Amino acid sequence: MTRRDPVNRAQRRLGRPPRERFATRELAFDVDGDTCLGTLYLPGGDGEDPPVVVMAPGLGAERSFGYPAVAERFADAGYAAFLFDYRGFGESDGDSQLVDPEGQRADYEAAIDRLRRVDAVGRDRVLWGASLSAAHVLTLAAERRDVDAVIAAVPMLDGRAIARRRGAKYLARSGAAGVRDLLGHRLRRGRTVPIVGSTEELAAITEPGTKRKYLDLVDRESRWRNETPARSLLRVASYRPVERIGEIRAPTLLLAGTDDTIVDSDAVVAAGEKLSRGTVVTMPADHFSPLGEDFEPAIGHQLSFLKDALE
Repeated sequence: MTRRDPVNRAQRRLGRPPRERFATRELAFDVDGDTCLGTLYLPGGDGEDPPVVVMAPGLGAERSFGYPAVAERFADAGYAAFLFDYRGFGESDGDSQLVDPEGQRADYEAAIDRLRRVDAVGRDRVLWGASLSAAHVLTLAAERRDVDAVIAAVPMLDGRAIARRRGAKYLARSGAAGVRDLLGHRLRRGRTVPIVGSTEELAAITEPGTKRKYLDLVDRESRWRNETPARSLLRVASYRPVERIGEIRAPTLLLAGTDDTIVDSDAVVAAGEKLSRGTVVTMPADHFSPLGEDFEPAIGHQLSFLKDALE
């Protein structure tokens, strides 16, 4: 997981910190009898007890899809970062690729618990997410009081609103496919849909231009499949973290892209007004470019926020 060559297409020109500037170790943790795997990035030098950023991928993704570049920059700046795969994805147990918000939040919580048994990190906890994982960290921050800061990049705040913008036809097709999969899954005859597809496809992500952007982040050596059980559509469409935003007490950064066709930047700004200790940054970016061509300004905003939030 610490391998950086070959890289994904979207990050070919990205500047990465020298390998000697940080250390890594692999960590495993259990969730309901399954094992999740992740990589802990540790800053170099003599710093003791660094704050740790807990990170997981966006919708249907693996941790190798551009996220190590973010973790490396956190480690280079003096923070530890723990980046893990959800159950059913990547190097964690299972290969269902089911997108289950409740289950993925349980994975985050188990990752936080695992870090309590790591002597190399301090007690400060930062929850980091992008896209769907941003939804998870916002929900968890509303529920927990042991979170010291939150970073939510291009956050999917309201699955129902996103599904509705795709129109009545999408709602009908996705609902029918999800129900058929729920019924068929019990009889071992479930069906899948693409994670990312064209505007004409029934997929979890269908907005114009997103398919190429998403696939450009896929690591070339990954065994990832562009498919997820159709019942994932039901679970994402009913997920509304925006309803919990006002309960968050930790300093929180919402990073929105003005060119994002999935998450409306105005909705992110409006959600930020509900935060008691919120910072909202809008920048010229789409849903995936903060991991690609807009990486530098995006990571710059995140590092500036952390410096202020953890003082």
